[in-house]
Amino acid sequence: MQFDITMPIFLFLLCFASIKIYKKFEGKLKQILEEKEFQIKDIIVLVAVMGVMISIMVLVPSLALTVIILFAFSMLLFTFSLIATEKWYISIIPPIVFILLYYFGVFLNIPYLWNSYITNIFATLFAIMITVYVGGLFTWKTTAIFAVLLTAIDIVHVFLTGHMVKLAEHAIESKLPLLVSLPVLPPIYTEKGLAPTGLGLGDLFFAGMLSIQTFKEMNRKYALYSILGISISFFIFEALLLTYGIAFFPGTLVIICGWFPVMLVQKLREKTFKAV
Repeated sequence: MQFDITMPIFLFLLCFASIKIYKKFEGKLKQILEEKEFQIKDIIVLVAVMGVMISIMVLVPSLALTVIILFAFSMLLFTFSLIATEKWYISIIPPIVFILLYYFGVFLNIPYLWNSYITNIFATLFAIMITVYVGGLFTWKTTAIFAVLLTAIDIVHVFLTGHMVKLAEHAIESKLPLLVSLPVLPPIYTEKGLAPTGLGLGDLFFAGMLSIQTFKEMNRKYALYSILGISISFFIFEALLLTYGIAFFPGTLVIICGWFPVMLVQKLREKTFKAV
């Protein structure tokens, strides 16, 4: 039986960091977003657009897709920096640094300016920023609907269309920060060296978003329970995938399998206490 502790620990820390950062910027984000919240129809449209965009991204030429993603991430860096500093002349520095590092490291092939470590750092930052920025737009009801629909879309694009797999392969080839790739621990050796374990930006956002919503709806204790549940679920599923040599599996399904039991137990406990 093969297993990995790297990604479950990383996932726990990322979700925990998302909650802490959201708590720090919650007031500013509410002001910027003007207390707006997603409605059910917004969630349906959002997930539908995400599903279509995944298919379109697979069909877009490699260079064009790279430019689009770099622009989107640069805007995200600028927006979040502006929220944090409230000074535009400081906020333009992070996206400029990001673009320069990628250009010189990837296009001009200077390894020490762009490697797997830097890719992981930016992918982690982007996952947390997206999670924190949209965290206030979700309610408990829209979170549940979003979780079900997104998991369904993920299953379709992994098992039926294969588009999620192709997108992950493109991210690896183009060295875009669309996923976090870490070495498996305990180490597993293959013909290509140490076996890696990876998780996409969407999956990281999904785990962080569920953690933030649990924190908002319940409290910090149950948010930590949910994070622990997600990490344990990932540990179990990843052990099965590594043991049986399965390369790709819907990360959202793994995450929701860890999150849902904790929420179900808590809701049942609340109903029991109310009945008493």
